[in-house]
Amino acid sequence: MTERAYYSAEISNFLNESVDSIIGKITQKHPQSLEHLQTGAWSRQIEILQKQLSAIAEGHILFEVQIPRMGKRADVVLIHRDIIFVLEFKVGADNYLAQDIRQAHGYALDLSSFHEGSHAKTIVPILIATKALASEVHLIFRPDHVYEPLTINELNIYQAIRHCIENIRANEPINYEEWISSAYKPTPNIIEAAQALYSNHDVKNIARHDASAQNLRVTSKSIQDIVHSARLNNNKTICFVTGVPGAGKTLVGLNIATAQASKTNDEHAVFLSGNGPLVEVLREALVRDQVDRCPGTTKEKASREVESMIQNIHHFRDEALKDLRKAPPERVVIFDEAQRAWNLASTSKFMTQKRGQENFNQSEPEFLISVMDRHEDWCVIVALIGGGQEINTGEAGLQGWFDALATKFPNWHVHYSSKLSQIEYAGGDLNFSDLPNVKAEPSLHLATSMRSFRAEKLSHMVHYVIHNQAEAAADCYKKFKHKFPIKITRDLSKAKAWIKAQARANETKGVVASSGATRLKPEGIFVKNRLSAADWFLNDVDDVRSCHFLEDVATEFDIQGLELDWCLVGWDADYRYGDRQFEHWKFTGTTWKQRHQEAQKRYLENAYRVLLTRARHGMVIFVPSGDDADQTRYSTFYDCTFSYLLSCGLDSL
Repeated sequence: MTERAYYSAEISNFLNESVDSIIGKITQKHPQSLEHLQTGAWSRQIEILQKQLSAIAEGHILFEVQIPRMGKRADVVLIHRDIIFVLEFKVGADNYLAQDIRQAHGYALDLSSFHEGSHAKTIVPILIATKALASEVHLIFRPDHVYEPLTINELNIYQAIRHCIENIRANEPINYEEWISSAYKPTPNIIEAAQALYSNHDVKNIARHDASAQNLRVTSKSIQDIVHSARLNNNKTICFVTGVPGAGKTLVGLNIATAQASKTNDEHAVFLSGNGPLVEVLREALVRDQVDRCPGTTKEKASREVESMIQNIHHFRDEALKDLRKAPPERVVIFDEAQRAWNLASTSKFMTQKRGQENFNQSEPEFLISVMDRHEDWCVIVALIGGGQEINTGEAGLQGWFDALATKFPNWHVHYSSKLSQIEYAGGDLNFSDLPNVKAEPSLHLATSMRSFRAEKLSHMVHYVIHNQAEAAADCYKKFKHKFPIKITRDLSKAKAWIKAQARANETKGVVASSGATRLKPEGIFVKNRLSAADWFLNDVDDVRSCHFLEDVATEFDIQGLELDWCLVGWDADYRYGDRQFEHWKFTGTTWKQRHQEAQKRYLENAYRVLLTRARHGMVIFVPSGDDADQTRYSTFYDCTFSYLLSCGLDSL
């Protein structure tokens, strides 16, 4: 575990220690070279606090405190009796900027959620803009015991802390030794995780430490062991990793790729995905983070480095077509959502029409294996397999990989998750143990959702909802509704107001809907509008292009593999409930047409499964009332769906 704080002491000792001594202890533990500006800021913070805390000698003070989820550090944490104060300094600032307030608030929320010793403890975030005008101290309580942020200057720190001590109801004093030694259980979103991994954090420091998620680290190590073994024994190897939605498959893949990103590494790896928005968002997030963290680094240089580690699978494929005999530079390739690779018909059509490859007769899995098979000695393919994620026609599923290995590459070594044969991974009729050189690995399955840290059973509940099992859905939801609210409404304005009220600090919020939800347009939800995934996911709350504005809408294609803290899910008549079961529809031209092909039905079901499993903290579902004057939006198209969702235990706004 990395150092929790670069300096910690009882307040009484802190008050009597010299500024130089404290700075020396901080810099000794700081892992990077320091600018004079940084040490100057610490010096000023120490001087201010030694003056302001002179009348509060009881408690502990910590500088540069690790914040679990963000991979960052809070300036100061002060523990006094039963209250945790999170102090964020802006030395020299004469205004209380909104982004600074959100920063302090976010640190407090993450401590509350992801640090075991801070659960249910009273936490007060405080932004200290040292030269700003004094503002009134006004305490606003929240049920999770994290108060709304206070904004103060350098002269009224004592006044603010004393006000909190006198006005917050006393609880059991915090045992500092237990608090400082208690576990971090962070569950970062995939963007935060990628940034942390890329900046050399170990996966164990950005993933929860509880037993329910322990195999995230185990799975990573198993894959690394398989890679080492393949190199040492000159084997060509493929391993199939499975996981429930949000369990961390992509995180595992990124961990392998970032750990072995250097092209000089004998086990150089690249993360490949056909999910364009995911690649776009991850690349842009890493580039922005690299530029911010490393002064002097240009965006162009950062982009080149990131692109060598994360690639669109179509770029990888096109490079392989330039010379059909040349092996790629990477020895290890990670294919995200490998079950979504194209089948023979789709690949052949694309290669013939778009790439000029006449008589191309390979499925995408077969072609991708053949590309890596060009290595004369060893290579490894890591295929990440998600359950219930197929949302496009022409996807091969596991069958494509199985057929390629069985008929064209029998000498490859196969390591596969012991859950691979389960029907939810489309492997129910496949028996990978029939292949030569195979080994089942229980550690290659990720069983617990990390996406919804407050509702690990969310994916199960959504499964019941999608499959017309209202009673089971309601029973499942009862177990986590106090941690993960799911509301339902017929009023879009109410839905937006509710989600805005829930999201705090830098928590993300956005509107999502099925790509087939075209008749939500009269309600103000335009699924056909194109959006920039990077801007939508990464831009701040003041940018109209960001998800926070609740204007642009992401579909299942935009958001698969990504997530938000709070989701507003628009539910249209494409997946409507009627006659005690769901019906599958598609809007074509000016009318709805029912879907009859089983594959088309499954894609629609999976689209809603994706949408309903994107939220980390909670969601609201908007089902329109319809309009009987519009034959494409009759109220009957929506009323039964709304009633069905209520029967699943959801609360109406």
